[in-house]
Parts: sequence; structure tokens; C-alpha cells
Amino acid sequence: MGEIIQAPLFFSQRLYLACLAFLGVLMVTVNRVNMSVAILCMVRIDTTNSSLDTRMQNSTSSCRGDVISASTSQISSRPEFDWDKQARSQILSMYFYGYICTQLLGGWLASRYGGIKVWGVSMLICGVSAVLTPLCARTHIYLVYAARVVIGMSTGVTFPSIQAILGHWAPEYEKSKLSALIYTGLPFGSIVTFSISGVLCKYGFDNGWGSIFYLSGLFTFIWAVAWFTLTAETPAQLRWISDRERNFIETSIGKSGAIQLGPIPWLSILKSSPFWAIVVAHFFSAYVFYTLVILLPTFLKESLNFDISQNGLLSSVPFLSEFVTSLFVGYLADTFRIKGWMSTTMVRKTFQVFAFVAPAISMACVGQVTCEYRHLAVVLICITSACTSFSKAGFLVNSLDLAPRYAGILFGIHNTFATVAGMITPVIAGVLTPNRTTEEWGNVFYVCSAGSVVGAILYWFLGDGELQEWAVPSTSTFKNDILTGHTNVAFKTSETQLNTLEMNMRDKSDIKSLPF
Repeated sequence: MGEIIQAPLFFSQRLYLACLAFLGVLMVTVNRVNMSVAILCMVRIDTTNSSLDTRMQNSTSSCRGDVISASTSQISSRPEFDWDKQARSQILSMYFYGYICTQLLGGWLASRYGGIKVWGVSMLICGVSAVLTPLCARTHIYLVYAARVVIGMSTGVTFPSIQAILGHWAPEYEKSKLSALIYTGLPFGSIVTFSISGVLCKYGFDNGWGSIFYLSGLFTFIWAVAWFTLTAETPAQLRWISDRERNFIETSIGKSGAIQLGPIPWLSILKSSPFWAIVVAHFFSAYVFYTLVILLPTFLKESLNFDISQNGLLSSVPFLSEFVTSLFVGYLADTFRIKGWMSTTMVRKTFQVFAFVAPAISMACVGQVTCEYRHLAVVLICITSACTSFSKAGFLVNSLDLAPRYAGILFGIHNTFATVAGMITPVIAGVLTPNRTTEEWGNVFYVCSAGSVVGAILYWFLGDGELQEWAVPSTSTFKNDILTGHTNVAFKTSETQLNTLEMNMRDKSDIKSLPF
């Protein structure tokens, strides 16, 4: 195959694409989380709490003042709706009902039509739905349900599409870097939403809360237009990419990494132990993530008795720690692989197990913290969030190792299980905290800790970081499809290159080292 001529990552088109994808993930997170903040401003909520006296009796004197302040503070002076607790819970859950529906579909569509197109169209739909949310809310609550379902469905294709895009654009030793950069949009989106939505709630136009959805939709729409304008499905289709960078990417990932060939090997996928290791890791990692995203504000108020005015800022701090850590996790993982200090399999296992074990310890400690040491609890939660960022060089990029051609489909499957974790997280927490005491909230974190330990053990023994045999196309199918043009991506491939690839593919003992 010859020596691969490197093309620097900085100021490259693949880095620009990753940065734009980062902004896209940020907007996905904003549209997912904004309702959690906006609904506090939209609804007339009875701030009286029947268990308040009981909790005050169990609180130290240093915490009682905050309990009183939290119970009497006004979240919004201009609420418009009288939705009860059940209706509010349904509104928040409708996103996930839509989100789970398009995981497999998103992976298939991205593999069939290209991740750039699928994600871009879905974000246009998301932006329109967000802008229409205030009108839906003022018309009928069922329309709010529908809008949240549509937003969930449209953003559900995001991560399967990203995997398909990385299959075209991420060179072998840059997968962790580019993936980590893109996925830092998750914590940064939470920071932006928690920080800005509260301000808009109080000072924004259209009664405050309306501006949250208008701006979310507007910036989502602007991003989608930029996405279609500045990106392409493959390096070969991007007009202004340099020949050096295009050749480097295509040589590094191999032609087959960007082509969908033949029927999807469903049976082989379902029989693959490394794939199920990813499923398990994603499920338990998502359980911890959604515990922080959905339940952290409630925990800060009910268990640690923080004032509502402090809640938004404190809720964003753990995600800030995750964002900072994520910036170097991908670089560190790829450095270990390039230097030969660790194999890809060992890098994936080590980083992912650390992303489970360290948070398991810190969350177990959070369960022991009482109100008088509540600031220690916040520090421990920040440690938890920072350590979970190591999964960005673990299971989150592992699908690209196992089967780059089917990465979008694989991600769609295991992200479906992760979405189930998001749906059951508040249900389990509700069962564990009937009286909302500090001791009961400790049980919530113990469950997270136990799940993380289980995830670490299974991933360590079942995980793998090498190309799987079922993900390699047959020689005849590979050659015929490129020469006849029966692919969804256009490539200029010479007969000599094909013959070289064919010779490599015949050597089954070298299957792990194939360039795709």
C-alpha cells in the first residue's frame, strides 16, 4: 500500500467538519434540555410542600434558611399555564418517546443516504418544531406533546449519523480525537442551556420562556444551513479540500469504510460479544448521564437544600468539568495508540473501565454526604462528571473500530438501549425517593455506582477494539460494486488499487491490519 502521507489535523477540513458537528451536538442538547428549564417559567407551580416541615426537622440549622428560601422563592412572576404534575412529567418524557423511535432508522438512513444529509434535514425539522412550541403551548397541551415527540424523533438520528460521518472522515489514529471533540457538545450544551435559559426566563421576550424556544429554533436552523453549505458526505465530494488531505483520509480509512456493501449482517452483529459489550457500556453510562441531567437540579434542592437561585449555576458546574476533561481525552487515547504504548483494544478497555470505576467510587461517596457537607457533594459530582468523559475514547468510538461501514447502524442499536436508560432513570429515582430525604437520595447514587461496576466488568471481558471479520466485505462484492458504481458514494479508484486491496483481503491472517 505504500507509506501514508500525513496531512496535519490543524486547519484541516476534517477538523472544521468536527467543529461544526460539535456545534450541532450542542444544539441537539439545547433542544433536549431547554424544556426542563422553560417549564418552570411556563407553569403556575404550587411551591408549598407537604414534606417541608419534616425535611426541615431533619436538616441542620445551617441548611434551614435555604429550605425556607427555596420554598418561598418565585421562579417566574409570569406563568401562563396550570398544568398539573402529571402533565409536566409527560411533557418532559415525550422527547424520549420520539428519540427512541429513530435510533435504528437513523443508522439505516445514514448508511443508505449519508449522515450529512440525514442529520441536516432532521435539524431543520427540529428547528421548526422548536419555534412552533410557544404557539403549540398556547393552543393545547396535546400540541406540546406532539412538538416534543417531533423534536425527539428529529434529534434521534444525530449520533447514528455522526458515526456514519466519522466512518468517511476520521483517519485511523484520529478517531478518538475527532469523536471526543464532537461529543463535547453534550456537556457544553448543558452548560449553555442551564446558564442562559434561566436568564431568558426572567428577561427574555414573549413572556420570557417563549424566547427560549424561538432562539433555540433559530440557531438550530442557522446551523443546518451552514452544515449543508460547508460539508460533504466524503472527502472526495468536498470541492475545496486539498489533494493531500483527501488522499490521506481515504488511504487511512480505506475505501470500504465509506461504502455500504450488500445486506447488513444482522445475525453476525447480534452474535458479536464485542458489540454487546458496547450495548452494556452505553446503557449504564447513559443511566449515570441521565441521572445528572434530569435529576441533579431536584437533588440539589430536595437533598442538599440549595436555593433555587443557586440551582441553575450549580447544575451546570459538573458539565463544565466534563467539558474541560473531554478536551484532552481523545488526544491522550490516540497518542497511546500512535506511540504503540497500548493496542486499540487496551485503550478502549482502559479508558472505559476508568470511566466506570472512578464515578462509581465518587457516586458512592455522594450517597454518604449530608446537608452540612453539601459543597463536598457538588465537588464529588463534578469528579463523577469529569471521569465519565473518558468514555469518549471508550465505547462511544468503539463502533468505528469494530465495523466502520456499519458504525451508524451499530450506534443506532446501542443508543436505543441507552435511551431506555433515560426513560427509566426518573421512574427508578421516584420509587427510591418517596419522601425525598437525604438517605433516600443516597440510594439513587448507590444504584448508579452498582451499575457502573457491572458495566466495567462486562466491558473489560467482552470488549474489543479490532475490525471484526463479519464487517469485511467479500472480495468479489467489494471490487464489483466499486467498478460498476453500485454504491451511494462516488470514488475514483484505479484497477491497481483494487487489485492491491484484493490481495490483502485474501490473507485472512492479516484481517486485523486491513486499511479499512
